[in-house]
Amino acid sequence: MEELGYRPYGSYKDSHASWLGEVPSDWQVGPGRICIYENRDKNTGMKESTVLSLSYGRVIVKDEDKMTGLVPESYETYQIVQPGDIIIRGTDLQNDVTSLRTGLAKDHGIITSAYINLRPKPNAYAEFLHYLLHSYDVKKVFYGLGSGLRQNLSYVDFKYLTIPLPSLPEQRAIVAFLDDKCAKIEGAVKIKEDQIALLRERRQIIIQDAVTGGLNPAAPMKDSGIDWIGQIPAHWELKSIRYAFRFRNYQRVPISASDREGKQGEYPYYGASGIIDYVQDYIFDEDLILIAEDGANLLSKSTPLAFVATGKYWVNNHAHILEPLFPGFKYWAELLSAADYTVYISGSAQPKLTRDRLGSVRVPVPPADERNAIISFIEQESDKFRNAISIKERQIAALKEYKTSLINAAVTGKIKVI
Repeated sequence: MEELGYRPYGSYKDSHASWLGEVPSDWQVGPGRICIYENRDKNTGMKESTVLSLSYGRVIVKDEDKMTGLVPESYETYQIVQPGDIIIRGTDLQNDVTSLRTGLAKDHGIITSAYINLRPKPNAYAEFLHYLLHSYDVKKVFYGLGSGLRQNLSYVDFKYLTIPLPSLPEQRAIVAFLDDKCAKIEGAVKIKEDQIALLRERRQIIIQDAVTGGLNPAAPMKDSGIDWIGQIPAHWELKSIRYAFRFRNYQRVPISASDREGKQGEYPYYGASGIIDYVQDYIFDEDLILIAEDGANLLSKSTPLAFVATGKYWVNNHAHILEPLFPGFKYWAELLSAADYTVYISGSAQPKLTRDRLGSVRVPVPPADERNAIISFIEQESDKFRNAISIKERQIAALKEYKTSLINAAVTGKIKVI
């Protein structure tokens, strides 16, 4: 961090914790009980009704419309949460090593007693402890703790967890520094993500223009009569999908969730929304085009209804299976991915794209030599966009890594921010 202009403290001491190393000499170092205690206030008498949840490292207010499934008969068994509490998901460390397990509450509410609720003592600033425990979380410190068959955490683990604690003014200064830096980093990440979205959108437009209008701008054109296609070269044909593709729906075999449970395999299991599971066997070992038959994603403008299945895989009865009758698989895959199926979808509560309606969708059929030329163009353009997106993704990864390093350096005293 010194090469970035950050200064270290004047002197350091050993924290006696391997993940901390040395900390500033004037910082207090001790077990978690010096600055946190466990809040176990129950919601007896329904004092609070706002239900909270820990999601992706944030404590959020749960949407009432999404509170389905295993809803308790009474929320009196839940624990009360107040702003500044630090919520920990301490269950199942053995089987989940990727989820973020800490979050800072910003709302009054209640949360299931399955979570650990840590409340700062007067000598600790909640936001500082949140940054510190988030750093521990990212560094997987918690995975060296826990007990039981499924390695669950309890308050005892945090009661004795080594905590470095500067003075309150310094804690606040560190939080202000990190809030500012993290906001700027997140802003930079958002710009990169927006650029990636624009690149993908631009690729889609370029490819769609090629598969529907060809590559020769001087070619005589005719109106296709189809809104999403527009004009096509005058010598191209228009065919209904039923005459350009072979339906392979007769080979679909559904496997219930209960039959798949505990039987994780290596082969993708496709449904209407793409891969929904992995199973131990496969039906297909070839490239085919799948199109959603039913489900809410039929009405989503952001999710393509057509996707390519490759290698060995299984397909259930919620996706149509299409095999092109004409050579040039990549052309057909891009064309069906760009197609607008809206007017062929029936129902709203339970939308469906039947085989007959899908078979009626009309698509352009270029001559074989033009399909091959379009495929070459698609490959060249895809490489360009793939490389450009890859650069942006690496930049995002570097920014996120820098943010993680900066948080860790600040809360453990490796850099001095005041």
